[in-house]
Amino acid sequence: MLDRWSMRWVQPPLTRFAAALVKRRITPDQVTLLGFVIGLLALPLLAMQAYGAALGVILLNRLMDGVDGALARHTQTSSDAGGFLDIALDFVFYAAVVLGFALANPNANALAATLLLFAFMGTGSSFLAFAIMAAKHDIERPHFTHKAFFYLDGLTEGTETILAFVAFCVWPQHFALLAIVFAVACLITTATRLWGGYRTLKHLESKRTAS
Repeated sequence: MLDRWSMRWVQPPLTRFAAALVKRRITPDQVTLLGFVIGLLALPLLAMQAYGAALGVILLNRLMDGVDGALARHTQTSSDAGGFLDIALDFVFYAAVVLGFALANPNANALAATLLLFAFMGTGSSFLAFAIMAAKHDIERPHFTHKAFFYLDGLTEGTETILAFVAFCVWPQHFALLAIVFAVACLITTATRLWGGYRTLKHLESKRTAS
């Protein structure tokens, strides 16, 4: 929901940073992989309840997730392979963060973490399933020109997920409540994407049949 506005603010500094990386011959895929490795450090840090350090690596991971795309656009080296790697590793990172909170306090957090992972399955599957159909039907990306794949708008997108992770780390004692609230928002996103995606594809099929 907030991505279309946050992109306007973060893209200019990311582009300048990407220009500096070009001079050092750093590739987008290298940034993606390094960011993923750094992000995975959140799992053991969270399990050890080192929430401040975990927040640091989470934010660094998200920064590098933005830089790799800016670097690919700056060097005109955007590729399907790079986009696939970026998105696939993002989902693994998201799950690792939630798992970290479950390990930090299983008695208090495990059930809420499980619910959030269930909700992430919905947002992730609807995201990728529609991306496949969008490519098949040559559907353009009217709102998300900086994304590697087309996907339907939703209540919870990248910006909201980052804010949720920050809240989890700042108020870890309230993780269960915060995770349940965010899971409900993710489930709403899943429902709206499923409905919107189905209607969009049905409309395209009807037009094709009529013609």
